[in-house]
Amino acid sequence: MLKHRLIFGSLMIAAIVALVLCDERLTAVSWPDELTEIFHRESPPPGLLFLAFTVVLIPFAVRELSALLRNVGVPSHSLLASFGAIATCVSLYATPRMFNAPTGTAIIGTVLIACFVITLLVHSRDTHIHGVIAAAGAVLFTVILLGLMPGFYLSIRRWHSGWVVVGVILITKSGDIGAYFTGRAIGKHKLIPWLSPKKTWEGLAGGIVLAALVATGFAWLSQVTDLTTVYLTNPQTGVRELIPKKYDPALAAFAGVLLALVGHAGDLMVSLFKRDAGVKDSGTAVPGFGGLLDVIDSPLLVAPVAFWMLEWAARS
Repeated sequence: MLKHRLIFGSLMIAAIVALVLCDERLTAVSWPDELTEIFHRESPPPGLLFLAFTVVLIPFAVRELSALLRNVGVPSHSLLASFGAIATCVSLYATPRMFNAPTGTAIIGTVLIACFVITLLVHSRDTHIHGVIAAAGAVLFTVILLGLMPGFYLSIRRWHSGWVVVGVILITKSGDIGAYFTGRAIGKHKLIPWLSPKKTWEGLAGGIVLAALVATGFAWLSQVTDLTTVYLTNPQTGVRELIPKKYDPALAAFAGVLLALVGHAGDLMVSLFKRDAGVKDSGTAVPGFGGLLDVIDSPLLVAPVAFWMLEWAARS
């Protein structure tokens, strides 16, 4: 179990780093003049590979969640839910910042309404009405969890370097790692025994400490390198420019604590779903971890929190 966690954990970190390197390189590539005229930019937008990677993962995560829903008697249309989650994710990524707030909000709202209406139509075809309400709720539930939440990472990538996304994920997962090893070593006091019997208060404390240390290290890295960049409007020219962003170590440590707590809540959230469905793991896709949902549970809930923290930091 531990051996598999170490092996596949290392492989996943390597895959994320490789994804960032390729995505950063793609963003620096000039594309044909015809595309420049259409998109009004000389190179691909940041995060295209992140978007492709997310679109590939979503159907697998949806399949696991749909199985959990069916275990509790809720009908779930995996194909509809996958399309809805992908559409929501893409809309968060592709909505231009030049749009005003009402327009951006309306785009996301329209996608969610379309998912809801299409689900009602599909499940009520041939005058079949049993389970329509539950089915519509299941699709929206899935779209929010696996479309809206991960979409915030794509929004972060659009306006920050890929290394910022990596930093958020590593800080969050370090909270999981710290909690796991601290709990195994000295954990005695159960956190929520009826929900997650193996989690302890000592483990939570260990996760918070490690996440704060990793966040502080990330802030230090931002001080000595130009890896952490952000798009900001130049007050003199009015043009959006990619500039280095330096993060304050003290504020980063606080952010680490907050992300660790939110990540732990995300872990417990998915544990709640699994308990209700009567299963230990969401699947078997990732040896040593269980299912894909077991891997992404904490980063999912962290995504919107990290987005707003970075928005605030970019303007401070």
